Amino acid sequence: MLAVVLLLRAYAGAEEFFYKYEKGSKYRVVSVVNEDVYVNRRFSHRARILNRCAVEIADVTGDTAEYRAAFQTAEQILEGGGSFQWAMEYDSVFRQDTLGRMTIDGRYYMPVVRNVPVFPGRDLKEGESWTAEGHETHDFRKSFGIEEPYRIPFVANYVFLGSRERKGKTYPAFSVSYRIFYEPPAVPGNVWPRRIMGASDQVVYWDTELGQAAAYDETFRIVFELSSGSTVEYRGRAEAEIIESETMKKEEVVREIADEIAKLGVDDASVRIVDEGITISLENIQFQPDSAVLLESEKTKLDKIGEILLKYPGRDILVGGHTALAGTAAGRQRLSLERAAAVSDYFISKDIRGPSRVVVRGYGADRPLADNRTAEGMRKNRRVEITLLEN
Repeated sequence: MLAVVLLLRAYAGAEEFFYKYEKGSKYRVVSVVNEDVYVNRRFSHRARILNRCAVEIADVTGDTAEYRAAFQTAEQILEGGGSFQWAMEYDSVFRQDTLGRMTIDGRYYMPVVRNVPVFPGRDLKEGESWTAEGHETHDFRKSFGIEEPYRIPFVANYVFLGSRERKGKTYPAFSVSYRIFYEPPAVPGNVWPRRIMGASDQVVYWDTELGQAAAYDETFRIVFELSSGSTVEYRGRAEAEIIESETMKKEEVVREIADEIAKLGVDDASVRIVDEGITISLENIQFQPDSAVLLESEKTKLDKIGEILLKYPGRDILVGGHTALAGTAAGRQRLSLERAAAVSDYFISKDIRGPSRVVVRGYGADRPLADNRTAEGMRKNRRVEITLLEN
């Protein structure tokens, strides 16, 4: 679900919900999904997925707003803990009216859940219910070779729950429940989902002081019966929080971090502005040969970088690993990811950030800063970069 800014208005014992838009406002939605995967009714594996959506209201016209959003998905590398590895990234542009009805071009894969919530445009008393049509849109390119965004319709049932408590705070809340039973047309030449069945039950909480959604909790189950005769089932729980973002004063932050790098005496480190935010580059970071095991001397360097990161607690971070142009492309990709994860896990172990606040990505040798034909250039390219994300 993509949560958006709301205005909650009270009328003599009833509540009426409307979407409220402010051009230029930014926020991010961070959700963590814990799911069990079953193949042919037998447990296969457990997955933990981090979804991060950065949203900006780009335009407001009449009673609609244009949203520009970047969605990022990541999966936890080690079961039971550790860093989240970047998996996929999507951009999306859509419009939404004051009741929540969405207009979006068919080429976009995100958001997955659309037209949820949609409000009835009238006063609601506690316990009162309403319904509205919605749909899920999935990316089945890798799973089934289906190139277009895959649309699954449903009817959502809502109930206004009154006040509910979550993590020590009280919010007005409503439930959203829907069931899926869909038999799509065949996809020639591929294994395809012959029947899709599922259920989603959510409780959505709203922060009336800020005038926007605060969080939601969800339980879900979805089953795919495939044309091959196999079944794949996902069961799990998800929780999400919506975080408002302040505009990053990039030039000022770069100066502050550069001063801290100099004061702390961090060798082979630099800082620069990038599209995503502010990147601290640690060149020639040392590991044991052909491994992702940090040398003890490098941990001191990371402790100093951790001190800097703690000065910006509201920013999530992306840790990117880079290699020089040596070995195979697959080997470079694997090593760069493992080294980024080692740095990320070290920050997590020191409580610099929680696991859901860090994503790692391996770039191999695809983003060189210098000429790989020289020893100095290779040293510069053999680096780990920590990016403070703007949103």
